[in-house]
Amino acid sequence: MHARSYVKKKLSLGSFSRIHQRTASLKSLGIPLIPHESSLPSDLDLFSISENEPELHDHPGGGTFDDPNIIDMSATQDPMPSTLPPPVTQKRFSQYSIGKDRRDGEDDDASAMVRLKKHLLAEVDGEQSTAPLSVYCFMTGFIDSVTFSAIFVWCAFQTGNSVQLALALARLFNGQHDYSFHIADRQALCSVLTFIFGAFIGRLGDKFGCKTRLWLALGTFIQTLFTMAAAIAIWQSHQGSVADARANPAWTNTLSFVCVGFMSASMGLQGIMGKRVNTQFTTTVVLTTTWCELMADPKLFDIRRIVISRDHKIMAIASLFLGGFVGRVLIDSVGSAATLGIGTGIRLIISVWWLFIPAKQAKK
Repeated sequence: MHARSYVKKKLSLGSFSRIHQRTASLKSLGIPLIPHESSLPSDLDLFSISENEPELHDHPGGGTFDDPNIIDMSATQDPMPSTLPPPVTQKRFSQYSIGKDRRDGEDDDASAMVRLKKHLLAEVDGEQSTAPLSVYCFMTGFIDSVTFSAIFVWCAFQTGNSVQLALALARLFNGQHDYSFHIADRQALCSVLTFIFGAFIGRLGDKFGCKTRLWLALGTFIQTLFTMAAAIAIWQSHQGSVADARANPAWTNTLSFVCVGFMSASMGLQGIMGKRVNTQFTTTVVLTTTWCELMADPKLFDIRRIVISRDHKIMAIASLFLGGFVGRVLIDSVGSAATLGIGTGIRLIISVWWLFIPAKQAKK
């Protein structure tokens, strides 16, 4: 208790008594406690101790205070570490860096679009388009096998259909006065008209470039849609697939005409696309000219080396023959609708195939 009372007395009187003595000295000299600069003597130091002022000691009896009951807290505390941990820093993204990253992303997207556009608008190399054009010829035989088996009409070979219409017109003048429009003649007329319609669609390739990957893939995809529509139409018609005789066709209702129209339109589009590629496969739908050119080839019997003008024509004829064979086998197995469904899948593959045909190299 004695130590505590002494510490309290020291805190209350130690420093305040000195301030009180300074204040009394200023009053005796007539100096205000808050003086102005002009009222202070130049040689007066407010914080100096006068010689007449007694110096106040912490202990009235002199000496130092030493009490064992008081614990020195500074000795028990751990010393402060000499080094502080590094401050936590946070990565800040400036508006400039964010905008720069955004512009870099937009530039990458723009460059990707430019490369894609350049790839799609590049013209294919006709010499390396042998595979898809061979499958074109395969599809000619494949589709014709379906229509000829059902109604004895070629949806790709319009020479026969045109002659059939001429014969129908000639019956008006044979003396029997037969004015009836036979079902076979109507189907032939439907095939001719829709074939021409499909060929006109092929002229859209002039806008994109008739040899570009974009048009060849897009045009073949349109053929795919036509073939799919034909498959759905003949499936919904609920009619047979094979005719017993020319006078008794298997397809007679309206949906069968829709099927013939879509198949003929797909072949017309295929024909003009094949012709615009300008290879030895020509139109890929008419082989009469191909047979003639093959027989007229001066290197027909030069079998010791590869002759593109001869070999590609042989490939076109063989592919068409194979397509007709496979088509008839499928018709006997699964019917016309399923056969056209398979043809739809084949044409879809061709449309994707065109995207990977190498581009034509510029001549040096």
